[in-house]
Amino acid sequence: MRYQIEVIIDLPRDRVIELFDNPDNMPKWQPTLTNFEHIEGEAGQAGAKSRLTYKLGNRNMEMIETIIERDLPEKFSGTYETDSALNINHNTFHVISDNQTKWVTDTEFEFRSLSMKLMGFVAPFLFKNQTRKFMNDFKTFAENA
Repeated sequence: MRYQIEVIIDLPRDRVIELFDNPDNMPKWQPTLTNFEHIEGEAGQAGAKSRLTYKLGNRNMEMIETIIERDLPEKFSGTYETDSALNINHNTFHVISDNQTKWVTDTEFEFRSLSMKLMGFVAPFLFKNQTRKFMNDFKTFAENA
C-alpha cells in the first residue's frame, strides 16, 4: 500500500528541520512514544538504527527505525519495522515562502501478517489517518514551539 500526505507548516524550512531533526522533540508530537533508544551506527545518519516504543492502549509496540537517507534540509528517509509490517517513509521539505514549508511524506507499507494485510486492504484509511495525525501534531508542535 502506498500513499502521499502533505502539510503546510507556517515556519521557515530551517526552523522546521531544526525541530524535526531533534529526537528529544519526538514525544512532544508523538504522545504515544514512550522510549527512543539509539542502538547502532552514527546517530541521526544513514545506516543508524533506533528502537522506538509506543504505548497503544494496554500494549506496547516496538519498531526499529533505520535511516536510509539523510539529505536535510531537503529530504529524510527511513524504514520502520515491526514483526507484522515494514513502513518505508520518504520525507521532503519544500520552501513555499520565507515563513512557510511544505512537508510531503511518501509512505509505503509492506504487510507481513495476514491480519495486517487484511487491515491494509479493508481499511487503508486508518494508516493514512495516522500519518496525517502525526504530521498535523508535528505542525501544531512546531508552530507553537
